[in-house]
Amino acid sequence: MSALHAIDAAMSPALGDIRAAGEGDLIYIRPEATTRRDFPKIWEAVGVALARGAFVCVMNREES
Repeated sequence: MSALHAIDAAMSPALGDIRAAGEGDLIYIRPEATTRRDFPKIWEAVGVALARGAFVCVMNREES
């Protein structure tokens, strides 16, 4: 089963959900996500998901 996780300034899935993501799951990180106070924890969780096979897209100038 694949899941789509989007992270921005206002929304983020639970850290456990991000860490549990793996092959077939998509994680999109919008530029404004870096303004979150918990962004270092999110970034660490994204690293775990990446190692488990999730596709991670750090967006730059893409349209919302």
